[in-house]
Amino acid sequence: MKRRREMEKGSEIRSAIEEISMLIKIKPKDSNPEAAAHIPTKPFLHVCNLVLQVLDKIGPTMLVLRQDIHQNIQRLEKFCESDPEMYSNVVEILKKEVSEGNAKKNISCSKAFLWLTRSVDFSMALLQRLAKDPGLKMEQAVEESYNITLKQWHGWISSAAFKVALKLVPDNITFMNLLKAKDENSETLKEEMQTLSSLLVPFLEEIHSILRLHGLDTLKSK
Repeated sequence: MKRRREMEKGSEIRSAIEEISMLIKIKPKDSNPEAAAHIPTKPFLHVCNLVLQVLDKIGPTMLVLRQDIHQNIQRLEKFCESDPEMYSNVVEILKKEVSEGNAKKNISCSKAFLWLTRSVDFSMALLQRLAKDPGLKMEQAVEESYNITLKQWHGWISSAAFKVALKLVPDNITFMNLLKAKDENSETLKEEMQTLSSLLVPFLEEIHSILRLHGLDTLKSK
């Protein structure tokens, strides 16, 4: 019922715009780059949950990626709950795990954060392509987005699984219709996708800078 009420109010795209706008507002402003490295944990995870809902609309193709995102969100949520005040900033979690030598372990929150970021990268690349060229075939849009975001970090097993799943994507008209809010037209949806991109891409660039700073940006899956 809760999900239905949320969908009646608007789309995941609109919700993501509102969330990232609030996230940007609450981030501290500081001329010192290290001091300004602040990624609010709960708002970031909420954005990831909205991305999860967008991926749901692509269907079974994204099942493995969706499961990974869900598990990574849960891992960070659980860690944050251990000390909500201390770990309200994801960067503090990274610092702790790096200092303890645990950041690159498979079950680390640092890796969960890295893969969540990459998943959002993929989702934004897909929405950017469809906003720029609504007539682009969905299979092509998904494959191109995958190639520039996730492919270089995936091992052969994940890449092979993706190629098989690619055959199950819906057509772009079906997908875009699923993304629309109630009574929303295609042009408004396109504008909202562009707005989300303009807000989220700079934020993702900041996150990647933080990951590079802690030596986590080049980790690959097996």
